[in-house]
Formats: sequence, structure tokens, C-alpha cells
Amino acid sequence: MHEATLTIGQLAERSGVAPSALRYYERLGLIHAVRTGGNQRRYARTELRRVAFVRISQQVGVSLDEIREALDSLPAGRTPTPEDWAALSRGWRERLDERIRLLGKLRDDLDGCIGCGCLSLQRCTLYNPGDSLAAEGPGARLVLPRADPG
Repeated sequence: MHEATLTIGQLAERSGVAPSALRYYERLGLIHAVRTGGNQRRYARTELRRVAFVRISQQVGVSLDEIREALDSLPAGRTPTPEDWAALSRGWRERLDERIRLLGKLRDDLDGCIGCGCLSLQRCTLYNPGDSLAAEGPGARLVLPRADPG
């Protein structure tokens, strides 16, 4: 094997991602392999960064389609530079900040709701009497960000 490449087993071991998931990522175009004469996959070591990016992005709730779109914005044919990754990060910053805000609100509301012991629907911040918020759309209307009415 050429030292600059990794087998799927080596990539799996180094990344902590199962070979089946790596094959799936490849099918989706998230990572790329070259094939040997015997049709075995070989991955450039730089694919480790892409796998790490995919895993971290999934952990914070980014869809695989969005991850692929982001990775497609990186330069082809060369290892992405810190500037390339920074540009990608800037594109997601507002969205990630909103997700952080929402997670903080959920944590704080659940702490209060579960820990308060009031058992009172009159004081509950998540109570929606008569389903009055149904007209605004589906989902947790008191927790999810509301669309601007204008």
C-alpha cells in the first residue's frame, strides 16, 4: 500500500467511524476514494478531516445534504487551507448561533419545568391553553423561533 493513502479499515480505525458509514459517506459524495487495480478503496489522509467535519456537523444537527453542500464549496484537487475552513464556518455561524440559543432556551425551560414542582398549568411557560398557537403552524411554537409576521 502507498503510504499517502489509507485503506477503509485504516480510515475507520483512525476516524472512529464504521466502514459501512464510510462507504455511505462516499456514496453521498461526502468523502472520496480512489480505486486500486484490485478495485479496493484508498483514501487520502486528508479525508480524515472531512470525516471529522461530517461527524461534528451531524452532532450539532446539520443534515447530510447541508454537509455535502458545504464540502462541495471546498476546493477540489488540493487540501483545504485554514482560510477555506474559516469561510465555510462563516457561512454557518448565524445558524449555529441560533441553534446554541435554542438549545440554551430548551435547557433552561426544561430545568424550570421539570425542577419547579409546581404542577400548575397556569404558571407553566410551555402551556398552550386551547391550542391557541395552532394557527401559527405545527411544532413547539413556544420554543421554536417564530417567523416574522411581515
